[in-house]
Amino acid sequence: MNAKIILISDFHKLYKLEGSTNGVIKAFQDFIYSFYNRKKRIFPFRENVTPYKVVVSEIMLQQTQTNRVAEKFLEFIKKFPDFKSLAQASVEELLSVWQGLGYNRRAIALKKIAECIMSEFNGEVPRDLKALTSLPQIGHNTASSILCFSYNIPTYFIETNIRRVYIYFFFSGRSQIDDKEIMEIVKISVDKNNPRDWYYALMDFGTMLKKKHPELNKRSAHYRKQSKFDGSTRQVRGKILKLLLEKPLSTKKIVNKINYEEKKVLEILNTLKKEGFIQKEQDKFFIKN
Repeated sequence: MNAKIILISDFHKLYKLEGSTNGVIKAFQDFIYSFYNRKKRIFPFRENVTPYKVVVSEIMLQQTQTNRVAEKFLEFIKKFPDFKSLAQASVEELLSVWQGLGYNRRAIALKKIAECIMSEFNGEVPRDLKALTSLPQIGHNTASSILCFSYNIPTYFIETNIRRVYIYFFFSGRSQIDDKEIMEIVKISVDKNNPRDWYYALMDFGTMLKKKHPELNKRSAHYRKQSKFDGSTRQVRGKILKLLLEKPLSTKKIVNKINYEEKKVLEILNTLKKEGFIQKEQDKFFIKN
């Protein structure tokens, strides 16, 4: 079957008739690669790939859109070109560059990752999933993607765009689809000769599907509607850190500037202090050195 002319309805019929045969998986791979060869996205973190760049981009990409990461990635790499410079960076330097990406805990985690890699792995990203998952902010999926994109080693993982692709091709008409079912097909369909490009291709196809079929991920058993950002604790945290990057401030001045309930501001300040973002001297808070 010619991947360039195959329709998704034809694929569904073929899959229903034959199941996950080698021929069906090959048709699926051809379909994905045909699209990728014509429509692949260009990002700075996909060029001149190094393990360091992969780790930085994968942490940045957690819960943040790819285009926003692409804008910030080059600035970050220029400021911190390797694990050593990142490990030695102050929290203030780190957050100054991170501004605009949100979820600032990831910035602290990334610094801790760099420190661990320098102290425990001689500055090299380990080629082992267990070792990678021992690092801060790195679970199975992130560890698998780091291993795959750093070293082109076949691994198995699911993220939002990948999930969308497999639901579209292999679960027509179904809802409440568990990732365990998807993972069974992920394992038999990965391109073991070039897993890096394979996962890039899946993600690019999934991004296209998001625009044309935004309902796909709602059919996943793991779908959760994202909470509103406006007025959220996450938004207030970001505002506070942005203010403190400019200069130290008292609680009263922070409350006045962001116009938020004092009790909540105090709770957030205490949390930021515990997490290693800020310090307090006398009556003023400031970014930790």
